[in-house]
Amino acid sequence: MGLYRLDFADSLLQRPSSPFELEVLPNGKRRYRHAPRSMAATMEYFDRFGEREYLVFEDQRITYAEAKERIIGIIRAFEAVGLEPGDRVAIAMRNFPEWVFSFFAITAAGLIAVPLNAWWSVDELVYGLTDSGAKLAIVDEERATMLQDRVAMNLWLRGVTELPLSPSLALLDDRVRDGASREGKIREVGGTGPAAIFYTSGTTGRPKGVVLGHENLFQALFNALYLGARTVLRAGGDLSENQEQAVNLVSIPLFHVTGCVAILLPGTATGAKLVLSRRFDALEALALIERERVTSFGGVPTVAQQILRHPDRDRFDLSSVKVVSYGGAPSAPELVRMIERTSVEMMPGNGYGLTETAGLVTFNNGTSYQERPSSAGPPVPVTDIKVVDSLGDELDDGQAGELLVRGPTVFGEYWGKVAETQAVFEGDWFRTGDIATIDSDGYLTIVDRLKDLIIRGGENVATVEVENAIFEYPEVEDVAVFGYPDEILGERVAAVVVARASSFDPDALRAFLSARLAAFQVPDIIEVRRRALPRNAAGKLLKRSLREEYFREELG
Repeated sequence: MGLYRLDFADSLLQRPSSPFELEVLPNGKRRYRHAPRSMAATMEYFDRFGEREYLVFEDQRITYAEAKERIIGIIRAFEAVGLEPGDRVAIAMRNFPEWVFSFFAITAAGLIAVPLNAWWSVDELVYGLTDSGAKLAIVDEERATMLQDRVAMNLWLRGVTELPLSPSLALLDDRVRDGASREGKIREVGGTGPAAIFYTSGTTGRPKGVVLGHENLFQALFNALYLGARTVLRAGGDLSENQEQAVNLVSIPLFHVTGCVAILLPGTATGAKLVLSRRFDALEALALIERERVTSFGGVPTVAQQILRHPDRDRFDLSSVKVVSYGGAPSAPELVRMIERTSVEMMPGNGYGLTETAGLVTFNNGTSYQERPSSAGPPVPVTDIKVVDSLGDELDDGQAGELLVRGPTVFGEYWGKVAETQAVFEGDWFRTGDIATIDSDGYLTIVDRLKDLIIRGGENVATVEVENAIFEYPEVEDVAVFGYPDEILGERVAAVVVARASSFDPDALRAFLSARLAAFQVPDIIEVRRRALPRNAAGKLLKRSLREEYFREELG
């Protein structure tokens, strides 16, 4: 299997005594020797950056020092109501500042954070609260309205509200004041002990609670810090602390591991200003980029696409943007070219990771990404990857098989689901369910999700490959490719295309694809629509919903 070759920046960062020095454990795994092992250590970041601006939300501007005051106040409130280390506390709200305060307060107090998807229905929210066994949920007004008559547990509501307060509902600020006489103790609960339960996206069936430990989160944080430092060194910069403050637009939901672990944690650790967006709107994002002089945005590919393709994009000054990074869902190579056409100053970056890996497994940016736009890059320093066949045997360079991952960011268990946990592990290797190749230089390319692979007349059709080809057609805004049942071939290939103009011609697209794909890969059916494709909060396509919408009869 191909191995990634260290360059001068890697060698410099991994040298002994470096903050990113690696240590090899007895089982052969690697980890960052100097990474903290408890989320209690995050309080140091708030002390370090003090009066620097931290959060911007609508007309609110909150410094690091002010944020820490709120965090300690929430910890005091937890103690006042008798919560103890190991208790679960849910967060169910949009990207409000209170989400940030609550997450750090929960994890620094030795409790277990349970970020719930604010896009969920009330039944799904009740499921998450029940499944996790949360003793308390911190909610916004919309979630309070949904939940206060459906659960017996206590709900703490952010901000001022016009809602009539039921016995289970209390204002968070009132609870903080009630606990003001408490010390607000930060607890060094760490290592592999659980820090958070992130629920999977639930694109198929009930979501599962992915238990991430304190060490998982900090090793993932150091991955992000390492990659940032390596990018600076490769560009000829230095790593002094006198760098200009980064300004990150946080459009992706914080309850997703990409938003929390890949954006919030490293942004906080590096003293960045985080511009929070309650819900993603491309026009609002453009205005915020210009107003706040945002230096990086992204999260998932669809966010970057919608911002850069917006018809009013040229009205806004995007010259401050230096980095457009994304992951969490497959990205088409066309997105790299779109970024290049927008500005030569923008550096594209693409990562691969899952909730179960606390985010990044691989990362590709800069010139290596421009040279390999289909690749998600080489693995991060502490992670091992391999692809295997159906018998579990490792495959040679360039051969497609199931991707397996191991390392200190890989989760320990699905909450309360022993059988499901055992099913995804081969020893200490996590089975991702993704089909991938690794080239001779160690660069990963995702071919498809195992469950999304289409078998048409005995031929394997990778939906990602077909989607990438369709994205190259200039009249396509978005696309989803999936299989549907066929009595003769087993499955046929369908594409649902969001067209940029009402005059879209499916036959012209089919001719375009015939020059780029094998005949069996060209979609048998192309459905055209103008409305957006259904996606979950992580930006992943809900292909099951599309199958049911367009092929209900074939599905029986």
